[in-house]
Amino acid sequence: METSLVFFSQLNMCESKEKTFFKLIHGSGKEEASKEAKLRAKEKRNRLSLLVQKPEFHEETHSSRSGHLAKETRVSPEEAVIWGESFDKLLSHKDGLETFTRFLKTEFSEENIEFWIACEDFKKSKDPQQIILKAKAIYEKFIQNDAPQEVNLDFHTKEVITKSITQPTLHCFDAAQSRVYQLMEQDSYTRFLKSDIYLDLIEGRPQRPTNLRRRSRSFTCTEFQDVKSDVAIWL
Repeated sequence: METSLVFFSQLNMCESKEKTFFKLIHGSGKEEASKEAKLRAKEKRNRLSLLVQKPEFHEETHSSRSGHLAKETRVSPEEAVIWGESFDKLLSHKDGLETFTRFLKTEFSEENIEFWIACEDFKKSKDPQQIILKAKAIYEKFIQNDAPQEVNLDFHTKEVITKSITQPTLHCFDAAQSRVYQLMEQDSYTRFLKSDIYLDLIEGRPQRPTNLRRRSRSFTCTEFQDVKSDVAIWL
């Protein structure tokens, strides 16, 4: 009798351990599935953001940085003086745009100029599918709440864009782009004209090194071969 009790007791213990084991395995499986889903979502967002990133800004080595500085110093003082005449003249000049972007990076506010350039490129789109893809990429990177490079927009402007993003037009970002342009013109541009970066140029002095934030690439352009985007001019 005692032997039977011991046997059933050991059997119950084994069943209890098996149930605990399966619970752990099942719970672990759910956790892994959740992590995998989050990872896939993050990867999708990263791929979309490729449409609004300029490849040149992802590769910063000591050699490329030296080349970048050499490129900056070729700007003549006369050209730099023209940039001070108006914000529009600054942005319409390729070297002016690059220099202003470098300045914004020192202030950690380059999302404004990147958004503005992305909108300029977006308005050149002709293929309906490209318009949808680019609009979604711009929205997810710059407009939606908690976007990785969210620009400062009022609630009404964001709401209008959010409602139209499912059927975007070439002008769906016009109001937001105009708002960001005004912010840069009235705020960042004024400080740029007083910065060492600009003053060194108009005085013909050698450019000083600046601390630029490095951006990583987690995917390549080949992953979006079906997307025909002018990424060469997108920051």
